[in-house]
Amino acid sequence: MAGPIPPHQQVGAEGQPPPGEPAYSEPYPDEPYGAAGPPPPMGPYPGVYPGALPPPVPYTKPRRRKAVWLALLALVLVVVAVVAVLTIRTGRPAATATGVFSESATKTSIQNYLTALSNGDTETVARNNLCGMYDGVKDRKSDLALARLASDAFRRQFTGAEVSSIDAIVPWSSYQAQVLFTMQVAPSSGARGSRSEEQGVAQVLRSGNQLLVCSYLLRTAAQF
Repeated sequence: MAGPIPPHQQVGAEGQPPPGEPAYSEPYPDEPYGAAGPPPPMGPYPGVYPGALPPPVPYTKPRRRKAVWLALLALVLVVVAVVAVLTIRTGRPAATATGVFSESATKTSIQNYLTALSNGDTETVARNNLCGMYDGVKDRKSDLALARLASDAFRRQFTGAEVSSIDAIVPWSSYQAQVLFTMQVAPSSGARGSRSEEQGVAQVLRSGNQLLVCSYLLRTAAQF
């Protein structure tokens, strides 16, 4: 019985492959890359940039942001210049130059408070001590009692007091200031070690169109 039929192969006239087609060949086992041999080795990787590097591109900030900073700086300089001019003209910080805590207005408010203490005017004393809340308080009995005690303590020291000068005004804000003042006093008969001139410290508050003395403290000198 005949063996398997070999696959059909196209041959030329004499059993050779057709013209124009390369002959089929297999590489030898010891030549894995075929008759052409292995590919040529690749050269080293060029890690260094050839030639000089290009110059860096300069970064320009937006002009708008620069203009905003210049405008803010100009505004600060204007404010500083205004404060300097007011300080030079008045000799005091700009907060007192507005007239809110002028010497005349402050002196008048402190004098009215001292006069109320001397005369026993407890309503005026309580109105000042409440710092603008007097009209809103419904029960003023305790406030009037404290005002009466303050008036009695003042009259045990002096029979009268008159503000002679405003020595210093330290504004805490546009509504409140601490005032150092000098007053000429008339000592009471039972007072000891009293002098004709005393210094006091008052806390002054602006409430509407008036200045109120929220607190008063006498600065007494030490006796040796």
